[in-house]
Amino acid sequence: MGLKENLASEPVRRLNLRPAVIVPPDATVRDGVIAMRNAHLGCVVIAGDDHKPIGMFTEGILRQLLAHDPAALDAPIGDRAAHKFPWVSLDDPIQTVLDAMQANNTRFICVVDADGRVCALTGQKGLMEYVAEHFPRQVMVQRVGSPYARQREGA
Repeated sequence: MGLKENLASEPVRRLNLRPAVIVPPDATVRDGVIAMRNAHLGCVVIAGDDHKPIGMFTEGILRQLLAHDPAALDAPIGDRAAHKFPWVSLDDPIQTVLDAMQANNTRFICVVDADGRVCALTGQKGLMEYVAEHFPRQVMVQRVGSPYARQREGA
């Protein structure tokens, strides 16, 4: 099967998913930024006690916030998060991730389980790793800081 067919038939759970960092809506923006930095992620998911997603706070939102209202770092993150954001289910086809990223112009996609609870993150990086795995002889992975790749390797 080719890449196009695999994207349409393989489930999201086949991607290299990352643990989602979840913060409550009453946490401060500063708390969310610290959580993002500690997890080396570009976003946090805002979720209630039931772990169902109600918003997403990203680096892009942070940039805009700091440019217009630096004092907002101490505001509740739930008030500053995007409440319209894409999410996919573990059993959706991988193509759904690509479609959601394109339609919403985002790098991050929240992944939910069968009950609608946040269980992971995926997006741009997960898709690129999938492509590199699908074409291990054609994709050359270069280590950060290395000016030249010494050998081809899969993701």
